[in-house]
Amino acid sequence: MPVELKSEAELEQMRRAGRINAEVRALLMEAIRPGVTGLQLDELAMSEIERRGAVATFKGYAPGGKPPYSGAICYSVNEQLVHGPPNDRPLMEGDIVSIDLGATYEGWVSDAAFTAPVGDVSQEALDLIRVTREALWCGIEAAQVGNHLGDVSYAIGEHSNGYGIIEEYGGHGVGREMHEQPHIQNMGRRGSGMPLRQGMVLALEPMLAMGHPATEELDDQWTVVMRDGSLAAHWEETIAITDEGPEVLTRID
Repeated sequence: MPVELKSEAELEQMRRAGRINAEVRALLMEAIRPGVTGLQLDELAMSEIERRGAVATFKGYAPGGKPPYSGAICYSVNEQLVHGPPNDRPLMEGDIVSIDLGATYEGWVSDAAFTAPVGDVSQEALDLIRVTREALWCGIEAAQVGNHLGDVSYAIGEHSNGYGIIEEYGGHGVGREMHEQPHIQNMGRRGSGMPLRQGMVLALEPMLAMGHPATEELDDQWTVVMRDGSLAAHWEETIAITDEGPEVLTRID
């Protein structure tokens, strides 16, 4: 079952974790440019997370016998969909880069991601980034008390605009652990799945590809790429379900 916040104090702790995540992501967005490397971005993220009294959630994560994850960020470029460990490859003009960030504050986890252009990129790449972000906000708007999880998944998938919808990966519950129940697909049927209740905390995470949605994992046991080499985009926010509507926790204000 997903975490259900029991008090305003717990919600405020999640807000603090989310604000830290948002502040660090804003700095990462500003730092993205041709020539910068994933390792440099990772060093920035690590130092800024620690400066705020938080912990890099991803670093050392080792589910299911995988090797411990090496970075504070997931750094996925072009055809890389998710989970790319930061490396020393410089970003190039025309690339797109997806950065996923986890920050844990006093035991509460925030999880969010974005895809950014590197310098001047093609209009096709910009459209993919835009539609993926719009799909995220469609899912957020559907995350209302009384709706069902399938309504969120349907709203995301309905806005895919013909792009490939990644089925193997998606959103999840989040709170005391990075990945909690339920799994949230990026396509679904209205009215299906569990009902959404006050206090639930979810990370919505649409991923779209310009080509076929089939993926594969590389030999490093982390990096997931599009099998056909097409560009992929990834956006994510952590939200709380409230009686007043969904509250985005991974934001600055």
